[in-house]
Amino acid sequence: MSGCCDKDCSLERLRERQRGTLQIVLGINAVMFFVIVAAALYGKSTALLADSLDNLGDALTYGLSLYAVSRGTAVKAKVALFKGGLIFLAAVTVAAQIIYKFFVPGLPIFEVMGAFSLLGLAANSLCLFLLWRHRHEDVNMSSVWECSRNDIASNLSVFVAAGAVWFTGSGWPDIVVAVGLVWLLMRSALRVISSAMVELRTAA
Repeated sequence: MSGCCDKDCSLERLRERQRGTLQIVLGINAVMFFVIVAAALYGKSTALLADSLDNLGDALTYGLSLYAVSRGTAVKAKVALFKGGLIFLAAVTVAAQIIYKFFVPGLPIFEVMGAFSLLGLAANSLCLFLLWRHRHEDVNMSSVWECSRNDIASNLSVFVAAGAVWFTGSGWPDIVVAVGLVWLLMRSALRVISSAMVELRTAA
């Protein structure tokens, strides 16, 4: 009986730690979405726009993950499945913007791209650090970790694109990096959805 009580207490402490971490990273990503989407629109950067949508998707993801923390395996798997769908939707949105840029080309402001990609990198590095200890706890936190790891790659890619835009005087590096980010988002979405489907089958 005592061992069962200890187990319940340990589980509740784990959930409280998860909630605390998710609340912090949710706040960070919500703020960064508004900051970076404004910078993307001002700087006319598709890659930076992809980065901002990634932050929005993460904020929604962390909010859903907070809901799922104290739920059972089946609920966590369904939430992870929905998160995979959000990542996929972000990829489709950026792909549409890329197609638009083919018909309406423009030169992004590389200074804006570089500065705000570094700001995003700092914010997402903090999120990754906070989520590190939770990455193998359950499917819910694993999918959150997946999103956060993608953010680092996105920020670095946008920074590289900013340098290439400056060096070449062309908007093509911005498009190329945006295409790479679409691939990264699609790959991540399929991985999260696949893991969630496995968990749902197991729960059933």
